[in-house]
Amino acid sequence: MVSATRMQYPARVFPPRRPGLLLAAIAVVLLGALFYLAAAHVTRQRALDRVEDEALRTARQQARLIDSELAKFRLLPIVLSEYGDLRDALVQGAASRAATRLDDKLASLARRTGAPVIYAIDSRGLTVSASNAAGAQSFVGHDYRFRPYFQQAMRDGAAEHFALGNVSGRPGLFMARRIDGGAGPLGVVVVKVEFDAITRAWANDPGETLLADERGIVLAATDPRAALHVLAPLPPATLAAIRRTGQFLDRPLAPTGYRFTGRDVTAPGGAPLRLTAVPAAHPGWRLLHLVPVTRALRDAANLARLATATAVLLLALVAALWLWRTSRVARAAADRAELEQAVAARTAELSAAMARREDADRRFRAAREELAQANRLASLGSITAGLAHEINQPVATIRTLAENARHHLAQQRTERVAASLDSAVALTERIGTITQEMRRFARRGSGTAGPIALDDVIDGTRLLVGDRLRAARVALDWPPPGQPSVFAGRVRLEQVLVNLINNAVDALAGRTDPRVALTVTTREEWVELTVADNGPGIDPALGDEVFSPFVTGRPDGLGLGLGIARDIIAQFDGALRIVPSPLGGAAFRATVRRA
Repeated sequence: MVSATRMQYPARVFPPRRPGLLLAAIAVVLLGALFYLAAAHVTRQRALDRVEDEALRTARQQARLIDSELAKFRLLPIVLSEYGDLRDALVQGAASRAATRLDDKLASLARRTGAPVIYAIDSRGLTVSASNAAGAQSFVGHDYRFRPYFQQAMRDGAAEHFALGNVSGRPGLFMARRIDGGAGPLGVVVVKVEFDAITRAWANDPGETLLADERGIVLAATDPRAALHVLAPLPPATLAAIRRTGQFLDRPLAPTGYRFTGRDVTAPGGAPLRLTAVPAAHPGWRLLHLVPVTRALRDAANLARLATATAVLLLALVAALWLWRTSRVARAAADRAELEQAVAARTAELSAAMARREDADRRFRAAREELAQANRLASLGSITAGLAHEINQPVATIRTLAENARHHLAQQRTERVAASLDSAVALTERIGTITQEMRRFARRGSGTAGPIALDDVIDGTRLLVGDRLRAARVALDWPPPGQPSVFAGRVRLEQVLVNLINNAVDALAGRTDPRVALTVTTREEWVELTVADNGPGIDPALGDEVFSPFVTGRPDGLGLGLGIARDIIAQFDGALRIVPSPLGGAAFRATVRRA
């Protein structure tokens, strides 16, 4: 009918929407520009972050390399301090036989360890023995008392000082250790470490690496042109102190040519680099790792352009869809209203159906609770006689104790009166426990579940079925105290155990050695309660059908107990199933969550 009504009117001709098209184009361009700016920023930052992460890993690896290399050489002065020839040479001088023997030992040790030179200086500052004593650049006889490492080692016991060798002219780290005698310091032993092998190993990693001291002087670098240059001009006072000690001889200590702006660095050739700095080897030293970022930034810019092109295409498609949709709004209004009316009617139908379903579910839960309550009352009826016997015995004993108390009271034996009354009180508490358990078991459950002590559930079950077990002469193995708490309802869990144990007792009728076992097993967050017997077992033809209503293996059974028990365990988010019996008969296992 709607379509026929619409056909009575001529179709409307909508004028071209040029203003809307222009606005859409402008919006797409503006959004594309904003997206490009944002994408360029994000991709650039992510590219720099990746570069920095890789540079940091490389810098830490390189720092560990130099740390391990210097740690090896730091042990040499300690080892040399134990040489007897060293002390003799420091006391007897360079012309002694001890000094000659020490020359050979130092030369051998230098070859094995890779140390450029090892030498001993007496307390006057004169070199008495050296590993290069046989060479043209022998240190023997040279006066090194002006060297800071000699002065500091004599004063403090040990020193490390980076400088140019005044004989070889090669830079290195001088490690000095004082050698003490009985009358005072005998001199120092010095190991020089050069960084050529380390810088060659660094050169295998991408980027450039500089090792700088606390003043910004580059001590070693993968680019030899940067060594013994400064990251920033030094103050005149610092330069004067360096010249005075002769640390770097006549080297000009010119700037390296790198321009530092925070973590962004510009190489002497103008290439952009990224800086990562970590501590290294010696207090105040830093390892600077510079990684080129040109390729990473170019890839980031290409990715930003690609993402922007994709976004612009999507925006253009959205704009086209928007224009198409706005041109059809008037025609779709009636259809939309009709659809909304149909949706409202369907919603009302679904709401009514949901209300009916909730009412049916409520009635089902009520009926299930009524059935469980009836099952509890039926079980209670079967055990009432036994519990009555449990109560009659204490009552008869209480009467006897009361008569004894009256007799002892007449004889003025008050201590025996007190003993009889104490026994009567204990028996009264026993009767109270029995009646309280009966009332709890008969009471309609609230349907809620929460943490409960499994020991209390087992004690209540033992009290409810104990007399029947004794009357049927069935031995039941109970779990020991100290069981964990579980998430369940006490009355309903007791009902499950009572049903399972009663079923087991029924199945054992006529057996000569009837036995039932209740075991508790904890598996991570679950607790398993297993009731097993040594009866004839379950007919294989029945299987899981025993949980269905009115299905039973006993001629006089109704077939409701196991179904009710499975529903109760399901309410606790657990499961009840048949398992192999360790006693050879039937076994049911209830799994509940550990509290």
